[in-house]
Amino acid sequence: MTSTRSETYVSVSIKRFGNEGEPIVIIDGFYSDPDALVRQSAASIFGPAGRHYPGQRASAPSAYLAERMSLLKDLLTDVFEAGKGAALVECNFSVVTTRPEALTPIQRLPHFDSTDKSYLALLHYLCPADAGGTSFYRHCATGYETVTEDRLQPYTASLQAEATRDGLPPAAYFSGSTHHFERIGSVEAAFNRMVIYRGYRLHSGDVLKPEQIGQPGADPRLTVNTFLKVRT
Repeated sequence: MTSTRSETYVSVSIKRFGNEGEPIVIIDGFYSDPDALVRQSAASIFGPAGRHYPGQRASAPSAYLAERMSLLKDLLTDVFEAGKGAALVECNFSVVTTRPEALTPIQRLPHFDSTDKSYLALLHYLCPADAGGTSFYRHCATGYETVTEDRLQPYTASLQAEATRDGLPPAAYFSGSTHHFERIGSVEAAFNRMVIYRGYRLHSGDVLKPEQIGQPGADPRLTVNTFLKVRT
């Protein structure tokens, strides 16, 4: 991986995309020694991820978050209504390894991590900006930007109807807007940037150079993916 200078300055911004106004927190310069995390990932044993993620994962040290715990607690309370704190669900290194032609149909569409509003995703980029950030979407037929438990059945039924009518999505990483999904906003990748959002948001990673996946010398799209369940 290309050598990248560690950052120490921390800046925080909050964005809201779409009609539902869900917050997205962006923290630049999140960790004092991100290169140490990169080195640790290189020594980790990766295995297949879940059905949504197009790559592999390895356990990551959630203890590194303690360095910014005061900041995280303030943000979780003020932005995500975590008045009683949060519990760790999982923390993993993730790297995109799947070539476009090998993507499963579900990996070719925007997805959500959970139907639970209290489920938060913390996405920490350990890759260059050109590896690609994350985009957020509205499902055109239903108008949904988030998928809660009560929306799951109508959303799933609508996807099935679209697949029956129009066929499966092409074997490619999702990008931009289509007649099924409208991109309502994006957050670019930046080395040592942390992005926090509720897991029920429809989103998709922006894989900008799919032709380079698995190629010698190519910078991998490496992230730390942490999930928390907040207590309100």
